[in-house]
Amino acid sequence: MVLYLADNIMDTKKNQFFHFLITHALYLLFIIPLLGLGALSPHYFFTLKLNLAPVLAFTSFLVFLGKFYSKNRPRNVYLVDFACYKPKPELMCSTERYVERSRQERVFTEENLCFQRKVLERSGLGQKTYFPESIVGVPAKLCLEEARREARMVIFGCIDEVLEKTGVRAEEIGIVVVNSSVFDPAPSLSAMIVRRYKLVSSVKSFNLGGMGCSAGLISIDLAKHLLQALPNCYALVVSTEIQTLNWYLGNDRSMLMSNCLFRLGGAAVLLSNRAADRRRSKYQLMRTVRTHTGAHDNSYSCVSLKEDADGRVGIALSKDLMAMANDALKTNITTLGPLVLPISEQLLFFLTLVARKVFNMKKVKPYIPNFKLAFEHFCIHAGGKAVLDAIEKNLELSEWHMEPSRMTLYRFGNTSSSSLWYELAYTEAKGRIRKGDRTWQIAFGSGFKCNSAVWRALRNINPAMEKNPWMDEIHEFPVDNSSKI
Repeated sequence: MVLYLADNIMDTKKNQFFHFLITHALYLLFIIPLLGLGALSPHYFFTLKLNLAPVLAFTSFLVFLGKFYSKNRPRNVYLVDFACYKPKPELMCSTERYVERSRQERVFTEENLCFQRKVLERSGLGQKTYFPESIVGVPAKLCLEEARREARMVIFGCIDEVLEKTGVRAEEIGIVVVNSSVFDPAPSLSAMIVRRYKLVSSVKSFNLGGMGCSAGLISIDLAKHLLQALPNCYALVVSTEIQTLNWYLGNDRSMLMSNCLFRLGGAAVLLSNRAADRRRSKYQLMRTVRTHTGAHDNSYSCVSLKEDADGRVGIALSKDLMAMANDALKTNITTLGPLVLPISEQLLFFLTLVARKVFNMKKVKPYIPNFKLAFEHFCIHAGGKAVLDAIEKNLELSEWHMEPSRMTLYRFGNTSSSSLWYELAYTEAKGRIRKGDRTWQIAFGSGFKCNSAVWRALRNINPAMEKNPWMDEIHEFPVDNSSKI
């Protein structure tokens, strides 16, 4: 017992000495060298004695500046790893299975069944996308309990995998941000995570709803700001869209579009601001830019949850959607461009703008900056064929740059806010990520919003060491789906 107490006392003294040393390190770094110089040089010591007050004042000022900078400097945010959910094979839903399953509901008219088939054939989706069991099963179980069941399956599946990949213990997580646009139960999805993983009572928990497919990057941006304020912390970001209660059983074609495009999926991302995690992390978050054009009526209403004439609830997609997405993208890249583009591209853009706006030279075409000089990889929200076609044209991207987005749409469909992570996983599985590479994630969502995130790779990503939803079949991609894409 005496030896145990003695060991504890010694450990306590060691800790106190360590904290004292770290707390006063700046003072020691300045004062000890000065005293050492004084001991070596009597003349210097005499001079220092005569000017001791100003020297100490200057030293204290430098120490204050050092502490102020250390406390207020922005902390780097690292992406340690991420995981995407891959559903069971029995949940795959081909076009034929989808149409037959829709026919069994005896709700849709024959004309609208044909309409849905045509949408699917032209959508860019393949034959192996997934629906939850509540929808593919007969009869459908579109109820709250099934929605919760789907949420637990997807969210816990993602989190279990990312914790296994990183080796981080659940009790180390200090921030949880969950986004699901339409399904927003009480207790919340973030509370469900806290309960399942027994997170600490001081965890900062957030649940984002109603923010559409761009909510994944909004969650990243929120986590970034929280990590800037909380030292030595892990943040868990979960992005998903629960489909069980979102399947529309009506005949309004603007709402049937969402049935055809949205699919089952989810992703969990582990972020850190710990300097020690830099060596094992995959990426560093460099920029986030958020654009919200909801002040304009057409933007606000182009994607909305509403009732049809028969009182059935569904997500309606307006004909103005592409125009609003294009406007939001222009605003977003106008903000992002000066932060990431080389000076040469910024100069060309500025000169073109001056020629058109100041000198009224309408014949001068608007200059589209070459974003391929700023980024090696592009992850564009796989919202649909039309969205990808428009961005490929507007940004003058190649098929290689568009491949992750198109193949994600083909293999997994529109998984809403999580689609960007399936795309990054595809890029990793192809062995394309090299140290220093920059990746631009672009997402669109209701409101209307366009959000961007820029990541820089901290190391080469070896696909042989990766576990992600593409690894078992990456050799099959890209597929030739030109007739549909």
